[in-house]
Amino acid sequence: MSSQFSNKVIILTGASSGIGKALAMQMAVPGAKLILAARRMNELTELVQTCEAKGAICHPLFLDVSDEASIKEFASKVKSLVNVVDVLVNNAGISQRSQAEETDIAVDRRIMEVNFFGQVSLTKSLWPLLCQSSHANIVLISSVVGTFGFPQRSAYSASKHALEGFFESWAIENKRENIHFTTVSPGRIQTNISLSALKADGTSHQVMDDGQVNGIPVDVCAKKIISGLLKNKRKIYVVQNEMILIILRKTAPFLYFWLVKKLKLS
Repeated sequence: MSSQFSNKVIILTGASSGIGKALAMQMAVPGAKLILAARRMNELTELVQTCEAKGAICHPLFLDVSDEASIKEFASKVKSLVNVVDVLVNNAGISQRSQAEETDIAVDRRIMEVNFFGQVSLTKSLWPLLCQSSHANIVLISSVVGTFGFPQRSAYSASKHALEGFFESWAIENKRENIHFTTVSPGRIQTNISLSALKADGTSHQVMDDGQVNGIPVDVCAKKIISGLLKNKRKIYVVQNEMILIILRKTAPFLYFWLVKKLKLS
């Protein structure tokens, strides 16, 4: 399946762990050129070795999507390495574990910078290279809470709503038949996202929530994303019982609000 990534240039942000790392490992095929972006460069070392052992060419690059200067420097380095980008996976992100009324506005702004503005800015910076591809894919790793509001995720949910709204609008505006947009809405996945989630004061949650412990294995998540991507799907859901909430929010909102107020939050 992923052999179709041979001779393709693929950029993955947030590649040092979780979904980004799992995607990199599955997209690493002979001839594929992977540009692996992360803030924690030391955590890319093993991944690079694994991907190169599979025949991929890897370029680990530093990127902080909350910093516009870092985005510009990253884009400049990418342009010095390649003259085309075939797949851009906007995966970098940060979650939240705090009540809206208790959360410092600086925390809200940081989440928006990372999850929304950073993705938009990076995609715009790389747009000329994406246009050079005969078949480019822009992949957004959103969340099920980009579909509905959820307690203790106010800024996180807002950032994902914004991300989906912005790129859906861009996809509608897009007149280039060679560029495709795919939004991924994962539910609870076995990653460390809850460990780094921000609390009301901006410190890390540092707890592995039950939702992550018992979530979908990250390699299974990556396989579903790749399968949908190769089919040019506009929307990919990687969920378990979260689909019930998605359906209820659309068809029976009163029942949705009643239910989420009773859920155990994790």
